[in-house]
Amino acid sequence: MKHKNNIAKAVSLAAGLLFSASALSANWNIAVGDGGSSAQEALGLKFIELLEAKTGGKHSAKLFLNGQLGSEQDTVNDVALGTTDFSILASNNLTPFSPSLGILSLPYIFENLDQAIAATEGPIADELVENTIRDSNTRILGWTYSGFRVLSNSKKPIKKLADLDGVVVRVPKNEIMIDTYKSWGINPTPMAWSETFTALQQGVVDGQDTPYTTIYAMKFGEVQKYIADLHYLFLLEPLIISESLFQDQDAATQKAILEAGKEATQYSITWLKEKEAVIKEELVNKYNMQIDTLQDEAEWAKRAQEAVWPKFYDSIGGKDKVNELLRSLGRAEI
Repeated sequence: MKHKNNIAKAVSLAAGLLFSASALSANWNIAVGDGGSSAQEALGLKFIELLEAKTGGKHSAKLFLNGQLGSEQDTVNDVALGTTDFSILASNNLTPFSPSLGILSLPYIFENLDQAIAATEGPIADELVENTIRDSNTRILGWTYSGFRVLSNSKKPIKKLADLDGVVVRVPKNEIMIDTYKSWGINPTPMAWSETFTALQQGVVDGQDTPYTTIYAMKFGEVQKYIADLHYLFLLEPLIISESLFQDQDAATQKAILEAGKEATQYSITWLKEKEAVIKEELVNKYNMQIDTLQDEAEWAKRAQEAVWPKFYDSIGGKDKVNELLRSLGRAEI
């Protein structure tokens, strides 16, 4: 009996040592929806570099690009459950799990990059982080600034609102974005991001909207010809971690994770400013894509704001919350 007790103690001690070793070091996984050369990848690589530096190499991570770990919405569940450690995804794909994030997807809420930055650095952003922890058991560590979602398609140039007629457009499974397209007079096709390239290639849908950086990273130029330079939604793509995993870390590691996320966010701003114009030239020169300026974008904005904003006031925290954000951006209240 004494011998068995000693064995049990040894097994318990070994298990404890293994747990301690895993607590001291870890190689985490990061789900990424987009491919190489994307803004998501750039943020992820910088985060890993900073994480390793700030933890003295004790902690690192690996990116899994092109939705290898599942669709962006699926990875939210996986991160919440702890089966995936981190994910970088479009804010609209996190919104179904934490509805207040929908404020970032209201059409024409942001007019430029500076306003998008202001929104992610102010008190509203802090509130969104807390809401997301509460609602989804995931914590936002940083933001990818990917640029405005522009509309690409394989059918025809789109220079004015009427040109949308007859174009089948893929959108994320996000009610705000679906209703935005409905306000423009068409019924879009909700579809997971991981299915989009194939759907474009096979002609199931004619077009989609994502930033220039994503169109390039996903090689959409191979199956798309025309781009309408739309400005209805500046795409913010948070880096999230399992809140359970975060709370399992010691104070020093938590600090390192938070700092790495914050500094990677600042890097993302620089990356977009340096890369977007170059990428637009590549889309024209490498893929022979045609980029058109909208002649009547004020009408696009008017229709979307009047039809969509009021419908979602309740889910995003109320009209007062929208006015709070507008004030912080230096814009007139509604």
